[in-house]
Amino acid sequence: MGVLLASCRSRDQNIAADSRPQVLTTFTVLADLARNVAGDRIQVASIVKPGAEIHGYQPTPSDIERASKADLIVENGLGLELWAQRFTAAAGDVPTITLSEGMEPLLITEDAYSGKPNPHAWMSPQRTMGYVDHLERAFSQLDPAGAEVFASNASVYKAKLQALDQELRMAIAALPAQQRLLVSCEGAFTYLAADYGLEEAYLWPVNAESEITPKRMARLIDKVRERQVPAIFCESTVSDKAQREVAAAAGARFGGTFFVDSLSSPDGPAPTLLELQRHNVGLIRKGLDLSESNR
Repeated sequence: MGVLLASCRSRDQNIAADSRPQVLTTFTVLADLARNVAGDRIQVASIVKPGAEIHGYQPTPSDIERASKADLIVENGLGLELWAQRFTAAAGDVPTITLSEGMEPLLITEDAYSGKPNPHAWMSPQRTMGYVDHLERAFSQLDPAGAEVFASNASVYKAKLQALDQELRMAIAALPAQQRLLVSCEGAFTYLAADYGLEEAYLWPVNAESEITPKRMARLIDKVRERQVPAIFCESTVSDKAQREVAAAAGARFGGTFFVDSLSSPDGPAPTLLELQRHNVGLIRKGLDLSESNR
């Protein structure tokens, strides 16, 4: 017990001694972006842990306590974090930036969600560059002495996003046009599909906001069977049970697990946003390219 208490005191003293601004992001993908821009000048942490579902997340009292000590909260917006407004109010109205602010979103076109913005804009490397610009400006206001560092870090990271964009574009372009139907659990690939010429089909438009219905499952099974889609996928933060049932009924195979709303653990396949994109597109290529899947 004495050793434990000493360890806790040491940790608390280290935190107190760190005078850098504290930034809290709503989920792990935004934390990765923020760290790339912040470098060593700002402490960055995520409210939601790796593997957790972001849409319907319920903040804990300890989350609110952490947020109350933050200098800035970073959110995605576009209806992703429906809990964020109540959360920041409970934390004492900590300054907040919305990384999708000013962006023209792509809209959901299905059922009761028709006309609502699709929140997954970070799935487009081109649009993620706008996120980076917001972070650079916000961090320069938070820590003016670090403005040059933030500008340099942002420039370097945007160059990586530009290279990733070309990499993904070439990977998807290698798929025959008739094999570009991407079937996932959530409609989280709308921006990526628009960027690279994919079609999209899914079980539900937005996680935690829609239940799987027999009608929706039957419709997806018919589409997969009609288009002879060789593989379908699901996301890491939800159960893939229903999607595996769709695959079995439609004569497709389950092609693997995408990462969208959460990074993986550090030793997993998607520890950063750049690796997340490469992992997902690798699965798409392997699943939808018949020449690849038959090797």
